[in-house]
Amino acid sequence: RARERRARFVGKNGACNVAHKNIREQGRFLQDVFTTLVDLKWHHTLLIFTMSFLCSWLLFGMVWWLIAFAHGDLDHSTRLQRDPREGVEGAEASFVPCVTSIHSFTSAFLFSIEVQVTIGFGGRMVTEECPAAILVLIVQNIVGLVINAIMLGCIFMKTSQAHRRAETLIFSKHAVIALREGKLCFMLRVGDLRKSMIISATIRMQVVKKTTSLEGEVVPLNQIDIQMENPVGGNSIFLVSPLIIYHVIDKNSPLYDISPVNLHHHEDLEIIVILEGVVETTGITTQARTSYLADEILWGQRFVPIVAEEDGRYSVDYSKFGNTVKVPTPSCTARQLEEDKSIMDTMPFSPK
Repeated sequence: RARERRARFVGKNGACNVAHKNIREQGRFLQDVFTTLVDLKWHHTLLIFTMSFLCSWLLFGMVWWLIAFAHGDLDHSTRLQRDPREGVEGAEASFVPCVTSIHSFTSAFLFSIEVQVTIGFGGRMVTEECPAAILVLIVQNIVGLVINAIMLGCIFMKTSQAHRRAETLIFSKHAVIALREGKLCFMLRVGDLRKSMIISATIRMQVVKKTTSLEGEVVPLNQIDIQMENPVGGNSIFLVSPLIIYHVIDKNSPLYDISPVNLHHHEDLEIIVILEGVVETTGITTQARTSYLADEILWGQRFVPIVAEEDGRYSVDYSKFGNTVKVPTPSCTARQLEEDKSIMDTMPFSPK
């Protein structure tokens, strides 16, 4: 080609090919910490998940060690000197530690884990000797509950994100342009691989291309909505089986002046398809996207039927989902077809 094709705006898998640079107000992301955590990559999320627990255990382990140190729980000689008249056994019996069986930082760290995750092995426990220890116990339990709620909620949201359901919403690899009811139509096929349905599913299309206004303003990614048609009318679709969605190329269409000769010379042409709906099983809104460049639009072809009735039920053959066949189609623009009705007389069929 004379010039290189521009980059996609939306990939075939629905990912938006946009890089955000030079964002100076990074603090805005911290104002919504939960969404920021959910948007992070999995290895970052798991690292934060692990470090949040380890840091809290270490912090409170240090607090428990300081409480034991301040009270004298770690100093065995202090225990023996509390009451010398009673001897060794009397001194040991009269001394009540803040937390039993804490002899080092390691035992304090283990006790911190036991408090926060409610695992009790029976060897260490808080006594009535130190009100400060009881207060720390309450604070650590509250902090542990908050960390559990945030991190487990974050993990749950990441595993149940709407784009996971969109993985089973598929679009045909190519789009086609052919005659339907005597008019040129842009057509694509969409389907759902799961048995659970997408409720209130809607579909819309946009043409993204570089345009220049009358005043000379250059819009590199101008998004133009185009009218959709489907077998059930309107933008709402009943996606229980694969459907062929089409757009009638009329005088209001941005494809009105495109012919098979100049189609593949429109390197800046990209048609984006967006399917939205509510997941029946979870009630979460999901969105699936794809796009078609000029060289992914086949002129004069039609999708083959893939739904057949077998044994009293309808069967869908997904091996033929993207298959097309050639059909007689005028090699002219929709404008020329509308202005010159005699072109249809050359077709080997009589349109209705």
